[in-house]
Amino acid sequence: MNEKDKLVPKPSHNIIMENRKLLNLSGVKDVDSFDEQTVLVKTQLGSLTIKGDRLHISRIDQETGEMSIDGEISELIYSEMKEQTQGFFSRLFR
Repeated sequence: MNEKDKLVPKPSHNIIMENRKLLNLSGVKDVDSFDEQTVLVKTQLGSLTIKGDRLHISRIDQETGEMSIDGEISELIYSEMKEQTQGFFSRLFR
């Protein structure tokens, strides 16, 4: 680890789930899509898919990156966010 990595603060992302009925998230950057069965959220540490029934976004604060979801939560699935490390020509010839 070099000195530059030590100085950069790590992104913060937390999840608190209560009885699989209420989910409180921090570190939320964006909500890609949502319906009663699936909520797709971009967080500081990757994409998060929340699955369940009767899901409802009860609170979202874009300034602090916090949100609350209630309903019957059955799955939390993370996938890594792809970083833009490709060069100009690789993007051009997709």
